[in-house]
Amino acid sequence: MTYTGGVDSTIANLARRVEAGDDLSRDQLLTLTERGPQHPEELLYWSGRIREARFGRCVKLCSIVPGKLGGCAEDCKWCAQSLAWPAGASCAASGKSNRTPKGRIVDAARSAWRNGVANIGIVNSGRRPSRRDIDAVVEAAGAIRGDPECGIDLCASLGQVTRDQADGLAAAGFRRYHHNLETSRRFFPTMVTTHAYDDRLRALAAARSAGLEVCCGGIFGLGESWEDRVDLALALRDVVKPVAVPLNFLHPIPGTPLENALPMPPMEILSIIALFRLAMPSADIKIAGGREVNLRDLQSWVFQAGATSLMVGDYLTTTGRAVADDLRMLADLGLNPVKAWPGE
Repeated sequence: MTYTGGVDSTIANLARRVEAGDDLSRDQLLTLTERGPQHPEELLYWSGRIREARFGRCVKLCSIVPGKLGGCAEDCKWCAQSLAWPAGASCAASGKSNRTPKGRIVDAARSAWRNGVANIGIVNSGRRPSRRDIDAVVEAAGAIRGDPECGIDLCASLGQVTRDQADGLAAAGFRRYHHNLETSRRFFPTMVTTHAYDDRLRALAAARSAGLEVCCGGIFGLGESWEDRVDLALALRDVVKPVAVPLNFLHPIPGTPLENALPMPPMEILSIIALFRLAMPSADIKIAGGREVNLRDLQSWVFQAGATSLMVGDYLTTTGRAVADDLRMLADLGLNPVKAWPGE
């Protein structure tokens, strides 16, 4: 972008405070949600400038592979794996709810590494992992780490782990644990009733206590307000302190309560990314599920908005676009996929 700022002094002044090392307050972030949609070019100019000052032209790629799919007893309204909704019940009845064979997980890791992906997450459905779940992912991790041609970092996303389980994952070579807060504490009970917000915070604390890095973000387009988005950003920044912040955008799935939700406007998504960059200037902000269906031709703009990472390949119950297309997009933008940040 050739825009050099100056249309909205309020946005510029707040962004300069971020550049100077200040944390923006809740009121200041809410001001950005009011001014940003009126002057998106100003908001994206500053969010992109702050991203580049800290990360340069480097980006990271990550991928996920299901360790166990479907059959989940939780009632997250956006999720096609929940037995509470027709989509999840249909998946279970068809026999598609199953554990992924170790060989397929290892193949996914090898393929991701060859494509320049820095880390891969093994993701299980369900509220919390059983002993069998832990044993299966530990065994898969051992096979991946034992491959001399695959140096990919490992992430686990298994739900509400205990400290002992997290210790076991760390000992098995997992570097990172992923567990999203999803939305604000206030809005969360309208989307999930089978567990509480604090249950998620306890799992994240257990992972961090075990020495695992934390990957934690949310999903947007559920009907939440801008205030909810700001409060999620603050919970992440001030309480969770994740190294990576995945941002997902609702891809409505038939047979879930949100099946008729409208796609999010691309400029609104870009404003959300910019908000999180200004709220968390040093975090690795990762664009994950829903980008293809919601952003369409504006997917490349996520980096100007402040993103530093991209999830590539397929998701859990939906298909992503070809990795080659994402690599071409990065090359066209002059961005460099790295497997470690400079100095890491």
